[in-house]
This record gives sequence, C-alpha cells and structure tokens, in this order.
Amino acid sequence: MTEFLPPDEMTLDGAGDALRSGVATGAEETRETDRTFYDTFDGLLHAERLELVHESGRLALVETDSSRERAGLVTSPPTGPLLAVELPAGPLREELEAVCGVRALLPLVHVHSRVRTLRVLGDEQKTVARMSLEEPKVISDSSSETLLRPRVRIVAVRGYEAEFDRLRRRLVSELGFKPADQPLVDEAVRAAGELPGGTPSKIKVSLAYNQRADEAAVHVLRRLLDVIEASIDGTVADIDTEFLHDFRVSIRRSRAVQRELKKVFPSAALERFREEFRWLQRATGDARDLDVYVLEFEDYRAMVPDAMASELDPLLTVLRDHRAAAHREVGRVLRSYRTSRLLADWRSFLDRLVSLPADDRPDATRPIGEVAGQRIRKVYGRMIKMGGAIDESSEPEVYHELRKKGKELRYLLELFGAALYPDDVVKPMVKALKALQDVLGQHQDREVQVATLRSLRDEVARLPGGAAAVMAMGVLVERLGEDERAARQAFAERFEAFASNSQRKLVKDTFG
Repeated sequence: MTEFLPPDEMTLDGAGDALRSGVATGAEETRETDRTFYDTFDGLLHAERLELVHESGRLALVETDSSRERAGLVTSPPTGPLLAVELPAGPLREELEAVCGVRALLPLVHVHSRVRTLRVLGDEQKTVARMSLEEPKVISDSSSETLLRPRVRIVAVRGYEAEFDRLRRRLVSELGFKPADQPLVDEAVRAAGELPGGTPSKIKVSLAYNQRADEAAVHVLRRLLDVIEASIDGTVADIDTEFLHDFRVSIRRSRAVQRELKKVFPSAALERFREEFRWLQRATGDARDLDVYVLEFEDYRAMVPDAMASELDPLLTVLRDHRAAAHREVGRVLRSYRTSRLLADWRSFLDRLVSLPADDRPDATRPIGEVAGQRIRKVYGRMIKMGGAIDESSEPEVYHELRKKGKELRYLLELFGAALYPDDVVKPMVKALKALQDVLGQHQDREVQVATLRSLRDEVARLPGGAAAVMAMGVLVERLGEDERAARQAFAERFEAFASNSQRKLVKDTFG
C-alpha cells in the first residue's frame, strides 16, 4: 500500500477527475466513515509504527506503513481509557499487552472521511490495483471541523506487482501526485493541536562535551520538568499507574542532577528546591508502593499453594482500599498551591540559571563532559567501596543505600553519559548496573513487602474470610523472605561483574 497527496489546492473531486483521465478505472463507490485513533499517553504504539483504530464497529491494530491489520475485535468504541487487560482474551489483547503493558490507551483524534473507491484496470481490463480517494477532516469535541489534505491510497493486487509499480511512478511523474509525507493519524493529531508520539517519559537530550555544565543541566532538567508537569493530570485522574511512576522517576532524576551537579547551581536557591523536591517524592511514595502491590498481586498468589491462592482475596481488598486512599492524598498534593508554586518557580529558575553570576557556582562554566565524567567516576568508586564492604551479615539498610547510589549512577549515565561518551562503554556499564540493581531491588522490595503484610494482618483478619487470608499471608511472607535471602546470595556474583578489574579500568580510562 502507498499513500499519495494530490497537487496543492486539488480537491477530492479534482483528484478523481485527474485519476480517471490518466488511469483506466472500473466502477467506483462513495462512502463515509468515522475513525477514532488511540495510543498511550507516551506514544508506545506510535514508536512501534502501529495504530489502534475503531472503525465500523471494529477495534483494530494496524501497521502504519503497510495498513496491514495485526489483530482486530468486533466491539463498540471505548467510552474511556482502555487497558489491554480489560479486552477479551485473544490476539488483539496479546498484541496490545506486549507493546503497552499497563498503560491505558486514550483517544487521540476522531477523523470523519468521505471516501471514493475504484478499481484500476490493466490492458486486459482486469483489476491490477485498488485505489481509494479520501477527504478527511478532524472532528473535535466541540463539533468543530478541520479539513485535512485529500489522500490517494493504492493497494496492489497479488500477481500484478509490476503494474502496481508503474502506477505509482505514473501518479508522480505524469499526474503531479507526491508520496504522503506523514501518516493520516499524525496529520490529524497535529491539526488537533497535539504532537504525534505523545509525551515520551524517557528523555533524550543532545549535548556537546564542551558545552557549559549549567546550560547542559538546564536542557536535561527542563525536559524532566516537562514530563513531571505532563504526568500530573493523568496521575490525579488515576488513568493508569504509569502516570505516577513517570512523575516519580522524573522527580528522582531531577533530584539526582541537583545533587550530583550541585556546583552548577547557587547554593542557597538549590537548598530550597532540593528540600521541596524531596517533599514531593515522599508525599507520593505510598501511592506508588500500593500501585505495585496491586499490579503484582497475581505474582503473590503464585507464591502460595494453589489451594490458598483465592484465600488472599481479603488482602487484595485491603490493598485496594489503601491504594484508593493514598491516591486521593496524592491528588490533593499535586493540586496544592505548594506543588504548583514549586514547579513554576523551578521552571523560572531554570530559565535564568545560565545568566546568573557564577561566583558561587564553580562548575557552571566548566565543560559538561568533564563535570559529568568526574561525577560518574566518583559515584562508581563510591559504589565499589560500599559494595565491597557488604557480606551475608550486613543489615538491609546497607543494601538499600547501595541501591540508591546505583540509581544516582544510572541517571548520570543515562542523562549525560549516553550523550557524551561512547556507546560501547556506556551501554555495557548500564547493563551491568541494571543486573546489580535487580538483585538489590528484589532484596529491598521483599523486605518492605514483608513489613507491609505484617502491618495489615489485623485489618485483613476482620474481613469475611480473614482468618484463612492471614494464614495464606503467613505462607506468602515465608516465600518473600526466601526471595530476599536469594537476592543476598546472588549479590556477590552481580557485584563482582560490576566491580571487575576490566570495568574499573574502563571507567578510569573513559571518565578520568
């Protein structure tokens, strides 16, 4: 399939007349159609060159470049945010879960089109291709309309590929058509005032090694602030759990930059912002923890004998109640004057940072490559020292502190190292760090989960079926404890790979 745009100012009827005069065609028909396109807030389908569209009573996942349908389902249009897990079991659900995970699919744009279809005939009056002429327009919630450019779509008929190629060339060379410069959905989204691809949570900023450190920090922090602000409405509305996750990750990354590049900021101003960002992260922590408990609940069921799995239902009820209360509190925090003032002041501060005197900012005018490299080397060395002191008898807090330091290093590598240093150094280092963080995360998560389950026993016991649930929770606590001990045992091997002599030399040679 190929899409073309007619010459400028040509209408749908004019395009039809031009095609009929230049190409042999068979009978045609005219119809009208409505399509609503969907994607996640961060454009996961767009990134994979996929479109989810509801048209004529079907919800279909379509490849953008070829219009080939991957999977479909006869259903009414979604009336709100759609989670893949809510769809009936089948190919469409499986495809969407693989790409979108727990992210909700939201309506992007509604397109109404008048479509004329016709057959393209060869020398023997046989159909060698099918062609559709479309006049689309975006329909907004206020019922206003924005007319888009007419489009011509041609689809090959099997066995007539040569004729199809000649038709494509003829449309361009003789009739003045040109290949479409973007998919219809992208043009429609832009016409609706939005950007195709949504708001990606993973930021990628172009930096130069000799760029001023404060200027580079501003570029990174502004992008993180964009994600923070863009995540607030979805978090408050509880559209999906990833809004709060993205919000918190961007807060943590911002705090890491504030801490690791502190000498590019005025110390007095930075102290206030660090305190407020710390408050915002803590104020949203309980809600995120409870999100994870509910999301992973089926994994908890799998940890107990099959006969006990359903007996954990009262625990799920309590977790959901606590989650709802925590999210109400998060909504209050994020809609508060304190939060809105903090984010507005932070953006204003970033806008003027580079122009501020550098007297008490000794790293401000240094090359970001030097500053970031120095910090990466320093944090890596600190992790080597911390990890080398850990043994089987170490307290859980020691593992947790190493995990936090690992996050600092990962953010430095992802936000600055990836833009400034060779991929063949940064990527393997991030991979080894992630492997280490996996066991540290498992250790910390299991410890916290055990403590949470024990704190909820009395509340669960008061519910119908509570006695059996508490017994099942006891078994679950044992399994979680086994996982925590397994993480301790796996730590030494992961840390050894991360702290190997070859890795240390690479860090020294690259970031020294």
